[in-house]
Amino acid sequence: MSESKPLLSNDDAENLRRLKAYQPWAFFITFGGYFMSHFSRKCYSTVKHPLEEIAGYPTWVLSAMDTIFMATYAAGNIINGKLGDTFNPTYILAIGLLGSGVCLLAINLAIWFDFEHLNEFYADSYIYIIYFFFGFFQATGGPVGTAVMGNWFSDAESVKNRGLIFGFWTCHQYMGDITAGLCTALILQLGLPYWWALTIPALSNIAWAFLTAQLVADPVSVGIVTAELKLRMEKLEVKRKELAEKGETMAEDEGPKPISYAAALAIPMVAQYALAFGFFKLTNYVLFFWLPYFLGNHFDDKTANLIALLYSVGMMPGGVIVGYVSDIFGGRRAVVIGTFMLTLIFFLAYFAVKSEAGLPPSTLLVLLGCMGILVGGPNNIITSAVAADLASHPSIRGNNKSLGTVTGLINGTGSITASLGLLAIGPLEKNYGWGSVWTFLIVCTGAGTLLMSTKIYAELFPGRSSSNVVV
Repeated sequence: MSESKPLLSNDDAENLRRLKAYQPWAFFITFGGYFMSHFSRKCYSTVKHPLEEIAGYPTWVLSAMDTIFMATYAAGNIINGKLGDTFNPTYILAIGLLGSGVCLLAINLAIWFDFEHLNEFYADSYIYIIYFFFGFFQATGGPVGTAVMGNWFSDAESVKNRGLIFGFWTCHQYMGDITAGLCTALILQLGLPYWWALTIPALSNIAWAFLTAQLVADPVSVGIVTAELKLRMEKLEVKRKELAEKGETMAEDEGPKPISYAAALAIPMVAQYALAFGFFKLTNYVLFFWLPYFLGNHFDDKTANLIALLYSVGMMPGGVIVGYVSDIFGGRRAVVIGTFMLTLIFFLAYFAVKSEAGLPPSTLLVLLGCMGILVGGPNNIITSAVAADLASHPSIRGNNKSLGTVTGLINGTGSITASLGLLAIGPLEKNYGWGSVWTFLIVCTGAGTLLMSTKIYAELFPGRSSSNVVV
């Protein structure tokens, strides 16, 4: 979409046609960008055993890497969401992809030149610094990509089917995870050095960064009049008339201004969703980072990575299911999320009882597939469709410079909780075994669900609630 037209047009049909025409491309580029982020992020967890056994990094260093990543990823989500609302989102996305690729190549340097065996202190410090920046770069895809999707999928039909659209869109992360697992398994099967599992996603991220740089982030920038723009212009016209009655004039409109963090937190339910998502994200990331390691205690690395893929496979339909069902019920997503989380607790309890003795591959495949659905659905929808719902609250309608900030706050808060919780995994596993880890996840899942209890009640019994607004 390279043509340029006047900013405002009365031809609604033409605006809708142009909006719809570019939606598949916007979907594809942002989908691919987040796919690449997870492709590069997951590859590290698939080679944890080689990093420990061949490169010489001890378990506590690997655990600290997870924590550093999650801490900077959390801050990066909050910062990048705001940057995406303030500057050109396309450039923020491209920089994130490029930086992620460079960081993975830097990790390979430590492997190629055997830093850990040359000097343990400097090698650990080097890998910590790389992962510090890696977290920041990885944090662009979520809030900024969601904002771009919100810009383009803003017509009435898309808003009505927001849960389903974002449910499919959020499959990007799990397809990236699956691709990373398959890529690592293939590399090990072919007998190639394990560091190729870092090199391939690194180069892929760098290549996609240049493609992303060509993306049009906002339909308004190419002259498409969206519903949000119309609403903003209507508000400005009302304000202009009020000032004219007082004999005053209004300065020329320079477009919507990004909302502040305080304004984003003041939107009803943003803080509550952010806190609840923190516990759900912790459960997800413990499985994300540690599942291959846990399975590696019972299977060889190749088999462990292939079995772990079923968790990521299950997460894809989870988002679609939650999104579609919540669309059917008019966007009442908290009830569906709560149902999924309560069901997950039963699966975690089974692992807590049975995991130490070991489970047959067939049972693991079924359990991990179901757990992927139960975890993936809520995690996908909260940071996409729910965030878009929240950013469309009446108090800020007409301002499309809010979705990145809202998404960043939710995802960032969740990542802060996850980074702190990950500190407990290594010590729990070492001192009390894997049963204690699964019990810890049960507590986290229950806490997140309880934080959403008021919203769940309001959706189940809207007549008894003090507010009937569904976000």
